[in-house]
Amino acid sequence: MSALKEVESHLRSGQVYRRSDLEKWSRAVDRHVHQLLAKGKLTKLAGGLYYAPRQTAFGEAPADDAALVHAFLKDHRFLLNSPNTYNALGVGTTQLYNETVVYNHKRHGRFKLGGRFFDFRMKPYFPLEASREFLLVDLVNNVTHLAEDKEKVLRLAKEKATQMDKRALRHAVENYAGARARKFFADVLEKGTLGYAP
Repeated sequence: MSALKEVESHLRSGQVYRRSDLEKWSRAVDRHVHQLLAKGKLTKLAGGLYYAPRQTAFGEAPADDAALVHAFLKDHRFLLNSPNTYNALGVGTTQLYNETVVYNHKRHGRFKLGGRFFDFRMKPYFPLEASREFLLVDLVNNVTHLAEDKEKVLRLAKEKATQMDKRALRHAVENYAGARARKFFADVLEKGTLGYAP
């Protein structure tokens, strides 16, 4: 088997690879990457980041966001989020945003990966999965970046807060809220007006 075929044999469709991953199978990684790109066995996503295309009935499927971010960060500790998720809360947000937010511990900034933009935000704490309570806190943290009527969104957010589990909301506020969001939720939590007993 040729050296190029040896590298190719390790590629799995739908997987994202760093250049350092490919070095395990090649002594001439740059030359082999160039050849694999020419053959369509790899697609370049960003500097040093590659994707082994997965074909579907509708053509080439894009790289999975989680796999892409995992390879980029070299870390599994991150949370993918989007302002679009706020729409499910029923607080008046209806806009669609074409960007994914990545809460993580390693990178900060806006990066283009695989033709899509990701907004990486370094945070000391974030959950591994986004609960409704976390999303409500996150919405208030980021309300100034939304295109909707902010006063209306905040009024509906406060109403929504009264319908949530008080303990879960308090946990989200204590762990993930910025100063403005803490102040926003303080009176709701202190008055005990939420739908669940403290």
